Amino acid sequence: MENKQLTKSIILGLSIIIGLFLLGHYIFKGFKTFSDKDRVVTVKGLAEMNMKATSSSVGLNFSFSGDSLKQIIEQTENKKKKVIKYLKSIGYNNVEINNININDREQYYKMQWENGVQIKVKINRYTISQSLSVKLEEVETTEDKSAKIKLDLISKDLTCNINTFYNFPELNSIKPQLIAESTKNARIAGEQFANDSEAQLGKIKTASQGQISIAGKYYYEESSDIPSEPYLQKARVVSRIVFFLE
Repeated sequence: MENKQLTKSIILGLSIIIGLFLLGHYIFKGFKTFSDKDRVVTVKGLAEMNMKATSSSVGLNFSFSGDSLKQIIEQTENKKKKVIKYLKSIGYNNVEINNININDREQYYKMQWENGVQIKVKINRYTISQSLSVKLEEVETTEDKSAKIKLDLISKDLTCNINTFYNFPELNSIKPQLIAESTKNARIAGEQFANDSEAQLGKIKTASQGQISIAGKYYYEESSDIPSEPYLQKARVVSRIVFFLE
């Protein structure tokens, strides 16, 4: 009888010990899991990509001013025909002609100081501006061809204001690739930090994508690696990602 009670006591004691051990284990595991949730690392991933222009064009603009609208219209038409003739002679047959812009000043006098006295000075009443443009096939040679056109027109007494324009791909076309690359680079940085901390990189806790910025000849940005070629632009994005550490 006493042996049975002793056996029951031993079994009960062992059960209590095992129960307390398991309880302590799960409590420890719970605290560890809870503390692990606070173990995170925040890293940034940079991605850059050069975008090449898909097309380019050269714009030509000139103007005349005077008091006789008929006269300056004739001057404008005469110069336009000569410029188009020149452009066709060097292979640009599809010249885009934009509408002329006529500015009629309601007041064509201005006041200015002369010898300490304010006097009224007449200015031309009408100003007419005309713009033309030609599309180029090779964006790499746009600047050289534009310079040649400018010099040729000067030599022919057909001076124009010359500007070059470039069309670039839409950002949405490269956005997925940029984001994927920035996320990849952020993970590489996170894994390096985890290795140095003798831990393992876990899942993403939070992530935020920075605004895509553009750097190029026609965009100002303080950076030494801006493309010098006008037909190139650099798209850049920085993603901020928080990883769990295990």
